[in-house]
Amino acid sequence: QLQLVESGGGLVQPGGSLRLSCAASGSPLDFYAIGWFRQAPGKEREGVSCISRSGAITNYVDSVKGRFTISRDNAKNTVYLQINSLKPEDSAVYYCAALRTPLFNICVLSHLYNYWGQGTQVTVSS
Repeated sequence: QLQLVESGGGLVQPGGSLRLSCAASGSPLDFYAIGWFRQAPGKEREGVSCISRSGAITNYVDSVKGRFTISRDNAKNTVYLQINSLKPEDSAVYYCAALRTPLFNICVLSHLYNYWGQGTQVTVSS
C-alpha cells in the first residue's frame, strides 16, 4: 500500500521560497505519475503541477509557471516541488498525489489520483 507524506511547508514572506517534499513508502514510486495540488480555505482543490513516471513530462497551472518546479528522485522515492517568488495567494495546504499508470510519459492535473498525502501548510505573509 503506497503511502505519501508531505513536508517542507511553513511560513514565508512574499517573494520567498520553499522546497516541498513528498516521500513515498510501501511501493516503488516509479510506478506512478505524481501530482501536486493545493487547497486554500473556502476554495476548491486546485491542480498545481504534475510529473510523469519518467520525469520527462511536467505540467503546471498557468498561475505558477516560471515560479514552481516539480522534480522527482525515484531512487529516493521522493518528489519535490520547489516554490519560488511566493505570493500571498499561494497560501494553501499542498498535497501530493500518486496515480498508478502503465504510461511512462504522461501526467494530468485531475483528481483521478489513487493515493493522497495529508498535506503540508504553506503560508505566505509578511
